[in-house]
Amino acid sequence: MARFISENEIEVVEAEGVTSHYTADRFLVCVGTKPFRPDYMPFDGERVLDSDEVLDIAHLPRSLVVIGAGVIGVEYATIFSALDVKVTLIEPRDSFLDFVDREVLQEFIHELRDRGMSIRLNCSVERVEIKGKSVHLSLSDKRTVIADMVLFAAGRIGATDSLNLKAVGLEVDHRGRMKVDPKTFQTDKEHIYAAGDIIGFPSLASTSLEQGRVAACHAFGAPVPKAPAYFPIGIYAVPEISTSGMSEEEVRERDIGYEIGIARFRETSRGHIMGLDTGMMKLIFSLKTRRLLGVHILGEGATELIHIGQAVLNLKGTIEYFVENTFNYPTLAEAYKIAALDAWNRMPALEVEEEASD
Repeated sequence: MARFISENEIEVVEAEGVTSHYTADRFLVCVGTKPFRPDYMPFDGERVLDSDEVLDIAHLPRSLVVIGAGVIGVEYATIFSALDVKVTLIEPRDSFLDFVDREVLQEFIHELRDRGMSIRLNCSVERVEIKGKSVHLSLSDKRTVIADMVLFAAGRIGATDSLNLKAVGLEVDHRGRMKVDPKTFQTDKEHIYAAGDIIGFPSLASTSLEQGRVAACHAFGAPVPKAPAYFPIGIYAVPEISTSGMSEEEVRERDIGYEIGIARFRETSRGHIMGLDTGMMKLIFSLKTRRLLGVHILGEGATELIHIGQAVLNLKGTIEYFVENTFNYPTLAEAYKIAALDAWNRMPALEVEEEASD
């Protein structure tokens, strides 16, 4: 365990209890987050768990209530549902995963409900009581839910409480997160950097790695490459969701003329071979520049397939890339061509000026 003593000194207590002091010119804080555990939840490590404790359960419950429909809550809820556990997902807001394209999210919700999951939005938990071998939850809509187990997954907080940041004059927000310069990842103290979940969105292992690399480069005066415009977001739910670029809602807000193309995995030969009845890919293109603006995938292998779209986005590629290129057959990646052709058929014809021959 480490804690700041002054702006250039830390105290480190090792597992054996040995205490050491270290000084440095620069520091990088990347301590991550821990589950948010409100006082009103009767956590007991057996019936009422947080998102870390759930990894150590000895058996599968017959029924599970997940409180909080963030990425972690949704991932665990769908994993347990896929294991035939009766799952109720409770979210106090009237929506969830707001950064995901609405059309894709509605398809996702339909799949979950079709699988038997109960999703209760705009509904909060007012009381939680452990009674024998079950947990009773009283909800704001006057309903009661009884389950074998409750997973509280309504957010995480920065693991900063033991760092003694006051010793260096740094503060954190109400969720223990640190504020940084988004280009260099420096805090208000220029020699102290922070990266990863501790600085908030997007809180992904992939982006955290890049943040740490940029911070280290800047700290030691190495060239800092410009970050790509688009990175992929992966939600490891069942089914998977992955997205990169703008959603249809963002395109509309920016008043960009656009067209979309949809491909269903069941339309592909690989989908037939795999027996897929669900899964989709949605591509968004600019009518003016014909550039790809966003790619959104739901279903088998979504977090792998997204990288093709991510590359085209960052290279400012157009719909012609997908239409004119050949994809391996049979693959799910062929959905890119199907979705692009779907959009192409609704877009104005491309005007090509033929060069005069010699």
